[in-house]
Amino acid sequence: MCLEINKPNHYTSAYDINNLVVRRGQEFIMKVTFSRPLTDSDDFQVEFLIGSDPSPNKGSLVVVTFTSRPGGPWSGRILQTQDQLLVLGITPTPNAIVGKFLTYVAVVMSNGLLRTKRDATTDLYLLFNPWCQQDAVFLSDEAARTEYVLNDNGVIYQGSADAVTQRSWVYGQFERGILDACIYILDVSQMPIRDRGDVIKLVRQGSAMINSQDDNGVIVGNWSNDFSLGKAPTSWTGSVSILLQYVNTGVPVCFGQCWVYAGVFNTFLRCLGIPARVITNFNSAHDNGGNLKTDLIFKSDGSQDRRSTRDSIWNFHCWNEAFMVRPDLPPGLSGWQVVDSTPQETSDGFYRCGPASVTAIKEGLLCHPFDLGFVFAEVNSDVVMLKEDRYGSLTPFNVDKTYIGKALYTKAIGNMSPVDITYTYKYPEGTYTAAESKLIINQSKLYLHRIRQSIDCKYLSQPDHGGLGCDVKASTKIRNICPKNRPSNVSKTVSGHLTGAVVFYTGVTANHFTDQDFTVTVAAKRTESVMFKITAQEYLPQMGTELSMKFIVTVQDGENPVNTMKVIELQKPKLTLTVSGTPRVMQQMYVTVSFINNFNFYLENATLTMEGPGLMNPKSRFYRTIAPQASISWKESFIPRLDGQQRLTAVLDCKNLRIRTEINRPSTPANRLTG
Repeated sequence: MCLEINKPNHYTSAYDINNLVVRRGQEFIMKVTFSRPLTDSDDFQVEFLIGSDPSPNKGSLVVVTFTSRPGGPWSGRILQTQDQLLVLGITPTPNAIVGKFLTYVAVVMSNGLLRTKRDATTDLYLLFNPWCQQDAVFLSDEAARTEYVLNDNGVIYQGSADAVTQRSWVYGQFERGILDACIYILDVSQMPIRDRGDVIKLVRQGSAMINSQDDNGVIVGNWSNDFSLGKAPTSWTGSVSILLQYVNTGVPVCFGQCWVYAGVFNTFLRCLGIPARVITNFNSAHDNGGNLKTDLIFKSDGSQDRRSTRDSIWNFHCWNEAFMVRPDLPPGLSGWQVVDSTPQETSDGFYRCGPASVTAIKEGLLCHPFDLGFVFAEVNSDVVMLKEDRYGSLTPFNVDKTYIGKALYTKAIGNMSPVDITYTYKYPEGTYTAAESKLIINQSKLYLHRIRQSIDCKYLSQPDHGGLGCDVKASTKIRNICPKNRPSNVSKTVSGHLTGAVVFYTGVTANHFTDQDFTVTVAAKRTESVMFKITAQEYLPQMGTELSMKFIVTVQDGENPVNTMKVIELQKPKLTLTVSGTPRVMQQMYVTVSFINNFNFYLENATLTMEGPGLMNPKSRFYRTIAPQASISWKESFIPRLDGQQRLTAVLDCKNLRIRTEINRPSTPANRLTG
């Protein structure tokens, strides 16, 4: 099967697999040896079969001929003849089925065909081809192809819009067993073989299968603090362990959250040859009601009514974009498409989302498939605050048009820094397309006209950003607007309420820890700041494994309240990685990971995991306890398999703390990085 020639030409050398991996729409070479030299009267064919019931009319039985006799859609030619040996060039069609093909050679005899026996070493993996202009996933930029198809490491952005953090993720699409795992996922989904060359259908099926919600898919979601039946989502270093566990057990893997779904889905897409990237949307709306707006309900005292509020705002939410042509949509809507495997809402009866055109989302063209309205609300819905009276009636009192979709980040091409792609999803606030304007007008009818306020509450800030275990200080600014119908020299005394809670990153409250009432007098046309202090003793008992706190300040001017929200992400302690040895392929190197517990409490049931694609398979070490001020250190050897810059990732996971770090493979004999 000429692996040494074909793999570099098809950009598949990194796949740790003994079989040939090639891309459709591009010629590959194979050699056939017969029992004697070929003559002009001899006729033979090469056959490629996929699936349990191969058939020519389904495209799952492909016959390649080398005479004037017609064959299947793939083309073949004889490149060279050397006595009994023939060198053949075979070109699959650019829309061929993607997957694992069995290969046979058949000689045409007077009484039928004489075939070779089954030989597993000649099995062929055929992938999508971003290098082929006729393929639906063609991507013209070489640097983009290198990043979005060939890069097996990445960064997933987390935290909050004002305090972005990053999580290194090992995609590992070339590691041993991963390609078979991705094909296994399609088999489990019972996706028809004939549809596996259609990128639109394949990514939609994949978005359903990465979650286990309704189809025995890969990952079980868990947004609680109880992970006793599996591994915490924060403990994974990448996709490899998850996919291999799923294949080996046939049982969904416990547990994942949105960045885990996005990381594994990215591996699935890149492994099959589809350009893909992970996107993080900060202040991401979950429009539970499907009305393209986010309704938050407040009680009369200014605190949020969490029981009645159905919509939610996630601190961040991760999904994927896949690059493809969309012949099912009007011109101009191809390119990057949102695909989301996190199970939030059903689409055509299954928990899946996309592919949804990013351009269509920006232009407000929500009438096209798939799930455009849901994604539009995630990035561009208005937040409507409603006050609930004692009879249960709701009255809108404020509208925030800028809170949702504060920023959308993805990893830059060729380096680990973030790129802000917000304006690929929406226009700057205040500028709209005709279609978007119609959407906004329709939304405004739902929550009446905006009430004119005489006070304004803005900019809940965190001037003193401490780490976990430090006191938290915050302030808010209250402005006396002085409407035209009121004397401009009248000061205003207003009452206010601060509520603080530990929240999951989905915006759901984990534990409520503070309520503070206050009053402040604001002179006409002036602004006053109100300071708040939350001691570590107040919030630490409520933190669990969460590091996010959400504060809402509501101030009241007669019957018209106004409010502002802020999510604060506490800083985590750090691991240290030290790498030693000469960085050379197939030569042993060493990595040491160390940690000091600077907290005044024990860390319990801690698992330290390291991984690096092309360097080291996932390895773990367990520590029952790590005492206050105690240190741990673990040295491990590894042998690099691939050349070029690689990355190692480490994560320390325990019941009450989750820490991670990463390091580039060094270019000098030793390198040290605190991550």
